[in-house]
Amino acid sequence: MFVVKRNPRNPILSPNRERPWEAFSAFNWCPVEEKNVLHVFYRAMSEPEFYSGTHMSVSTVGHAIAKSGMEFEGREQFIAPEYPWERFGCEDPRVTKLNGKFYIFYTALSTFPFGADGIKVAVAISNDLKKVDEKHPVTPFNAKAMSLFPEKIKGKMVAILTAHTDQPPAKISIAEFDSDEEIWSEEYWKVWHNDIDSHALPDLKRKSTDHIEVGAPPIKTDRGWLLLYSHIQNYGTSNQVFGIEALLLDINDPRRIIGRTAGPILTPEEIYEEHGHVPKIVFPTGALIQGDKLVIFYGAADTTCAAAEVRLDDLLNSMTPEARGRHVRRYVGNPILKPNQRNDWESFAVFNPAAIDLGGKIHVLYRAMGKDATSTVGYFTSKDGYSIDEKLDTPIYMPRESFEMKMKPGNSGCEDPRIVQIDDSLYMCYTAYDGIHAPGVAITSISAKDFLAHKWNWAKPVLITPQDIDDKDSCLFPAKVGDKYMILHRIESHICADFIPTLDFKTEKVTKCIQMLGPRAGMWDDVKVGIAAPPIKTDKGWLLFYHGVSSDHAYRVGAALFDLQNPTIVISRTTDYIFEPEADYEKNGIVPNVVFPCGVVLRDDLVFIYYGGADTVIGVATIKMSELLRAMA
Repeated sequence: MFVVKRNPRNPILSPNRERPWEAFSAFNWCPVEEKNVLHVFYRAMSEPEFYSGTHMSVSTVGHAIAKSGMEFEGREQFIAPEYPWERFGCEDPRVTKLNGKFYIFYTALSTFPFGADGIKVAVAISNDLKKVDEKHPVTPFNAKAMSLFPEKIKGKMVAILTAHTDQPPAKISIAEFDSDEEIWSEEYWKVWHNDIDSHALPDLKRKSTDHIEVGAPPIKTDRGWLLLYSHIQNYGTSNQVFGIEALLLDINDPRRIIGRTAGPILTPEEIYEEHGHVPKIVFPTGALIQGDKLVIFYGAADTTCAAAEVRLDDLLNSMTPEARGRHVRRYVGNPILKPNQRNDWESFAVFNPAAIDLGGKIHVLYRAMGKDATSTVGYFTSKDGYSIDEKLDTPIYMPRESFEMKMKPGNSGCEDPRIVQIDDSLYMCYTAYDGIHAPGVAITSISAKDFLAHKWNWAKPVLITPQDIDDKDSCLFPAKVGDKYMILHRIESHICADFIPTLDFKTEKVTKCIQMLGPRAGMWDDVKVGIAAPPIKTDKGWLLFYHGVSSDHAYRVGAALFDLQNPTIVISRTTDYIFEPEADYEKNGIVPNVVFPCGVVLRDDLVFIYYGGADTVIGVATIKMSELLRAMA
């Protein structure tokens, strides 16, 4: 469980029209620290000009320094074309200090129009970061993104590179050298290339249509070598997604992968990432450890330089399947409720439970379906949060209005309840569906006194959303925001908010969609998101669990933290999911691969998450609030 946060000053370096060599773009930067000064090298592009017999933008390598924070100064051109093997540009530098020298690898372009045969790796060596002392062409074959490990491994200099980047399939590979001269030895590379498969890491593509490329120079951690790399989904298509991912490599044998992020840790979301000379790109080219944080340096839309950070331990702890599941603990007695063949109304499925803590008990209101696919609301209680102490054999809430009565065979009724308390009343939102019109949000209420006494005197339900709009996954916010009440709901793929002045739902309707959270391209929640349970107030902000649906059709759970005063403002959002379908009862059922909570309860530091598994059964899992807030705040 980890959170990647973009630097609030992004983009940090932008094109500078006062300097012709970087007037068009400044991006893909790589840092190195020396004597308490942060040096960055970046790709700069000129405005299109008549150059070497053609009209084109020329890439060179710029240099800037920061003596504190991210305040950069002294921008100057550091590497420019001099030789035939780089005559059409010098791109995407990666810098490493080793043996008292600075090795700056870059992409050298020798032909135009650009083609694979003219795109190769070169290196510039500097002794003091003030000038280039020597330059060499490196690979005699198509390659990019080479960098050295910052220390020798088993007595050898070791590099990582992407071979055949422009002649897929690309291979992220390891090369070892006994001396500087071997780095640019054509004979060395001829022998190496003849046995390239023995040097390559295992194929990292998740699908055959994906593409990979080395990102930042490797970072040494106490767990292994951390490598940020670019993983591009649906490469070359209209729906390609650039993502930043991470590998953990064995400290003594970097060909061996010992950990990997479950998916992207960053994809294009912000304006400066989605719009630029080449839109919708985040591309990692550097990283540093600063305190307990990993700072990621990346290019945005091939136009600007940006940065993001993540707590290093949180990231490393997420990079194996075993570690990813350690925060959420499923109850060993799951599922705690299954369909009951003795009761027709709940004989087909019991799932998607709401929960509220009242009178020393956790009260669970769950969606139940019989063979006729009518949804009603069942009820049970638990004192310890796990075992069921009381369960009723009849529904506590059933369809009663025209907007939820079955109008044709198939699903209908009162679905997916969420319940909150405001003053002395409990308010239950649910999805009302008649089988014909679009699902909508209905609300009803009951006094806390009657609820505890099992006097099910629910108020007449009211449909609070337009009947021609698919709107669901809703709850009443559990506190007033200023002088108004807030409704959370989902329209299409986004979590929305709307404000109403009173709780008189006969006149107040939800008419707006103030977007709070949306899907993130290429990530575990890239298709749609919806609230899970009503948010919990903490001293760090309002914590909202939400479900996300991915392109593999799985339902997973994440969390977002919202501002206490204005809960439409997102403070942070889990980058990875908190838990996903793993157990058999979550993977197999009426709708496979689903974990779907509608209720959470906080007791001391423990959050009880009540959820539906595969739209068939009910489970409970727990997570420590302190662990969650540590990652998010």
